[in-house]
Amino acid sequence: MLTPYLPYPLLSGGQIRTYNLLKNLKDKHEITLYSLIKNDEEKKYIPELKKFCKKVVLLKRTKNPWNLRNIFLAAFTTYPFLVTRNLPFSGKKQIEEELQKEKFDLIHAETFYMMPNIPQPQIPVLLVEQTIEYLGYQSYAKETSFWPIKPLLYYDIAKIKYWEQYFWKTADRLVAMSEEDKSFIKNEIGNISEIDVVANGVDMDFFEKTKKEQPKDPTVLFVGTFKWLPNVDAVTFLVEKIWPLIIAKLPKAKLHIVGFSPNKKILSFEKISSITVSGGVKDIRQAYGSAHVLLAPVRSGKGTRYKVLEAMATGLPVVGTSLSVEGLGIIKGQHALVSDTAEGLAKKTLEILQEQKLQKKLAENGKRLVEKKYEWSVISGELDRIYQKLGRK
Repeated sequence: MLTPYLPYPLLSGGQIRTYNLLKNLKDKHEITLYSLIKNDEEKKYIPELKKFCKKVVLLKRTKNPWNLRNIFLAAFTTYPFLVTRNLPFSGKKQIEEELQKEKFDLIHAETFYMMPNIPQPQIPVLLVEQTIEYLGYQSYAKETSFWPIKPLLYYDIAKIKYWEQYFWKTADRLVAMSEEDKSFIKNEIGNISEIDVVANGVDMDFFEKTKKEQPKDPTVLFVGTFKWLPNVDAVTFLVEKIWPLIIAKLPKAKLHIVGFSPNKKILSFEKISSITVSGGVKDIRQAYGSAHVLLAPVRSGKGTRYKVLEAMATGLPVVGTSLSVEGLGIIKGQHALVSDTAEGLAKKTLEILQEQKLQKKLAENGKRLVEKKYEWSVISGELDRIYQKLGRK
């Protein structure tokens, strides 16, 4: 298995996904894990992953993505910056030596930009797309106001799209996060690759232990890793367009923004007295347990939203856009409230904050949905089925 991050600690959606899959697949498979790291401090997490893996190998990538080497490769090769920043020194050679030394049944690559690190293999390759990358970057470029940089962004995005679709076609099998993502990919490239859906999951045992300590003031929660551009767009949309409408109707309301790696702009939102920004929390359950509603105004990107599933697992009601609940089997009005405008999202958030019966209904229905469809043991069983089928080739 090749991952563009070390699957521990659990700071991002990708790390949570890979860690839980490893944990649930360890008794059925011998897994050799190759992961990219930015610094040597991450080596201290190897023992945690060796609980699930036969072998763990770390490949060093540049700590600063804007390294001259990465920029040069993106400028003078056909690869986009997203790929060049994830090309570790001698990584491909190490992986080739590993494949020659050991007899493997399949290669599992998380994200298309790990694929260039794989030499021409003689065994099946499973590509897992956690999101459709070029769509997120397209949205970012569209919103960028500094017009002189736009041509460069669109040129690089064109390269992302080319290589992402290229590896969709060349992988022996493809995994998407939802039926919607699967349909999108098929529309883009046709039925060239076999495509399965293996959604993200939730550790119900962990989230069911969430302590509810809701504050006196009505509290709205936003959760998201800010290294992912669609989350930056979503929280900016929330603060600038949605939050003023909520505060106008409910002056005592509070907004808690929680997310790994907030930039200066996001940290500056704390200048608004009703807003608190936490760059990271030791236990995300504390954030879920001290809010009345999760607001997820995501407007771009693909993939399953961990924050929505986790919130529902803790019994926290959810308000989101159609995109934020896409592919989760959510029935609007029964499991969550949905709108795609600032006015609609504000109105539905206020409804939950002001109606306890609605809070309770959404909390109970959402939790039942997650228990039934998104427990990691169920999700990993689906991936195991694909492993068995592909490995026999």
